[in-house]
Amino acid sequence: MKTRITELFGIEYPIILGAMAAVSDPDLAAAVSEAGGLGILYSVGSADQLRANIKRVRELTSKPFGVNVMLMMKNVEEISQVLIEEKVPVVTTGAGTPKPFIPAWKAAGIKVMPVVPSAKVAKKMEDLGCDAVVCSGTEAGGHIGETSTLPIIPVASRICSIPIVAAGGIGDGKAMAGVFAMGAEGVQLGTAFIVADECNVSDGYKDAIVNAMESDTRVYKNPGTGRNVRVINSPLVEKYFEVLKEKGYDEAKLLMGGGLANAVKDGDPETSTFMAGQSAGAIVRRAPAAEIIKTMVEEARAAALEQVEKWK
Repeated sequence: MKTRITELFGIEYPIILGAMAAVSDPDLAAAVSEAGGLGILYSVGSADQLRANIKRVRELTSKPFGVNVMLMMKNVEEISQVLIEEKVPVVTTGAGTPKPFIPAWKAAGIKVMPVVPSAKVAKKMEDLGCDAVVCSGTEAGGHIGETSTLPIIPVASRICSIPIVAAGGIGDGKAMAGVFAMGAEGVQLGTAFIVADECNVSDGYKDAIVNAMESDTRVYKNPGTGRNVRVINSPLVEKYFEVLKEKGYDEAKLLMGGGLANAVKDGDPETSTFMAGQSAGAIVRRAPAAEIIKTMVEEARAAALEQVEKWK
């Protein structure tokens, strides 16, 4: 399957792992890359830990991979230097503008692909010299913007000349075919890969996704970042909204500290925040990363061919 995204990154399929803190570790990133997609490693933590994780990815696969940089991190300058020194092929970014880092990354031969919440910001990233851009709709899991995927992709593909990757609400091949019809040349998946066999999160986290419908997520304000976060509904989330209504945000936010860490570690719904997108409704079973990619591509091809027949 060839698009400008596969050619840009030297991958077989235009499927990219969404960077998820505490989830997109070396095992998962390498598995996605080895299966023909582009694995993305999270970088939240120390520079030394990132360097060790990059080394681990390279031990597991010789194929291209990337690293995500949360630009609001206090040690972002140090993280950036590690990426350059380690000659990481691709960098994705979030939570800020990559403008100060782009010249050094580009000089080091790194492909730069920011994750953005709108077509307007996508165009700004193109003007800064980025190689591609991920347009992530509010249907996505974790930190989200306000505009949904459906309106973003056609506009971004019209006003930008660089390749557009769609994210948010994409959990199967039919959704992939849909965003390709709107102008995307790749998809980024987070929720779909949490249930991968190679993903080192708890069974409870994976079960929460497999058992969820598309309407089973809620959005709350992250006390650390102040930004909206989409999670699967759970007893903890229900309690948060009860306290929010009765006592206000200052009291409610105290409930959510460590929720993601608990989801990853033990998956107890009473103490966990299961970050996931509305695409959870399309995800019905666990599978290896390679099977997830293969199934999605096959479904997308079948859906596209079916639509061609309908329009004859």
